[in-house]
Amino acid sequence: MMITGLDHVVVLLADIKAGAAAYELLLGRAPSWRSQSDGAETVLFTLDNMTLELMAPAGASPAADRIRSVIKIWGEGLASICFRVGDIAKMHRRLDRLALKPDPIAEVESRDSDSGGTLSWKRTRAATDMTRGVRMFFLELAQERPHSAATAAAPILALDHVVVSSQDPERAAALYGARLGLDMALDRSHQEWGQLMFFRCGDLIVEVVRRPVAGADQAHDKLWGLSWRVADIDATHARLVAAGIDVSQVRIGRKPGTRVLSVRNGTCGIHTLLLERTARASTRCFLPSRGGYEYCALHSQFASCVLHPTPLLIERPIWPKQSEL
Repeated sequence: MMITGLDHVVVLLADIKAGAAAYELLLGRAPSWRSQSDGAETVLFTLDNMTLELMAPAGASPAADRIRSVIKIWGEGLASICFRVGDIAKMHRRLDRLALKPDPIAEVESRDSDSGGTLSWKRTRAATDMTRGVRMFFLELAQERPHSAATAAAPILALDHVVVSSQDPERAAALYGARLGLDMALDRSHQEWGQLMFFRCGDLIVEVVRRPVAGADQAHDKLWGLSWRVADIDATHARLVAAGIDVSQVRIGRKPGTRVLSVRNGTCGIHTLLLERTARASTRCFLPSRGGYEYCALHSQFASCVLHPTPLLIERPIWPKQSEL
């Protein structure tokens, strides 16, 4: 696979100082990088498996005006995702063969305003009209970014999944699975909350969700939300409540082996969930028996577990790869 993980997500903001303060409080971590160039001021929070990039317009320039225009039209929030790749030239050729119309590869450098250190990378961007309206970049990083230091107890560790809302899950699956090469780990439908598809991307998930909405845009998807991973959700809940952030009570997650809570403010308008992975228990998976199917708890579905030649007891992480079974 050419994509090795999710490098970062970009959040557009009108006030970079307010946004950085909000995410320092939510994440329990300090910014790891601050820079300003090309009409934009950016603040980075780098966690165990990705980076959150906050971006706001800076000064008077055409680039800054474009950012202000986007915020005026679409509002603050998630603006783009960037995938990490090992070889940007090979990725560019693949995107071109798949008719995703990539921009020419650009070499970029950033300087940290506090330390004076520099980071460099090569990147390209697929045409947004070919990625169903989601701004999508691909990046080869020359060196790893500095990690965001914890500033509070029970900090957020990593991103668990980024959520993409789509009204055409078949075309979305073709984009993220067949064209980008991400491994589909789950495809589940439910009459109450619609359809969920999980695509592995490094050690996190790109989740595509369809919730039926009358009159919704069938041609364009939307970056919808973030789910952050924590080690102790009860401790994180207590920290956020003490900091004055409005959060829900902890509840059992839809994904087996998880506990979650919703964050209702302090996220710059982004739908936000916190998730703890609980201990896995042994799970028995059954094949057809006497002409009928029994429930497969491992794969959370009926009548479609065709992975096992005989019934067996399995102890594996949630959503194991088919090649591992």
